[in-house]
Amino acid sequence: MDNKPFIDFQGKKVIVTGASSGIGRAISIALSRYGAGLILFGRNRDRLDETAALLGSDDCYTIVLDLKKHLEIYQKIKEFSKEFGRIYGLCHSAGIVETRPLSSCKTNGIKSMMDINLLSGIELARAVCRRDIMEETGGSILFISSIYSLVGMSGQIGYSASKGAVNSAVRAMAIELARRKVRVNTLLPGLVRTDMTNEAFKLMTKEQIKNLKESFPLGVGSPEEVARAAVFLLAPQNSWITGTNFIIDGGYTAR
Repeated sequence: MDNKPFIDFQGKKVIVTGASSGIGRAISIALSRYGAGLILFGRNRDRLDETAALLGSDDCYTIVLDLKKHLEIYQKIKEFSKEFGRIYGLCHSAGIVETRPLSSCKTNGIKSMMDINLLSGIELARAVCRRDIMEETGGSILFISSIYSLVGMSGQIGYSASKGAVNSAVRAMAIELARRKVRVNTLLPGLVRTDMTNEAFKLMTKEQIKNLKESFPLGVGSPEEVARAAVFLLAPQNSWITGTNFIIDGGYTAR
């Protein structure tokens, strides 16, 4: 009988973007519990330090970076790898959303979402997957997408477009990198209790919020529930899962 742990990240270094709060913070904590070494990316030093303090592990590094500065991403990752060793995985959890109807859906807002949700993720993956940076035996890349990449939602035209593009990019990436044993997947959460969700609620009426929450058969999700799914998809032991869109939405898309 095989007594090895079902999930084990011992000796594996994983980058998590958006680690300052919400889903990114929850994923960082969950990965740490399974032995992963964490490289936390975020814009706010104090909040990154708060996340690091919650990990209960010394195997943690923080990198302050605005992901819109695409040209700085590779340099930061290269410097880290040169000093601390090869990287196993990446979870691109950082993301922004602007809730706007078509009448006020300006191209600048859409470009901002594309910059963070899509383009920075591709640049992160490009850097991590370099042969002199990623572990020689392969690795795992995970993009946090959204169910709004699959279903329509009023006010989410730009956001849905950016996340739909993520799904498409991941499928192509998964095929291209399979020969190197690098797995690439997306995780599509539904409505989750985060600071970003609370900001979106400020633009909605109480009735709209109530109706939205009630549209999820199992209710609103938590960052911790999303984090457990992220750990599963990133885990070295799940070496036959790639190119998939893993939905975690309390039954919303099953309606």
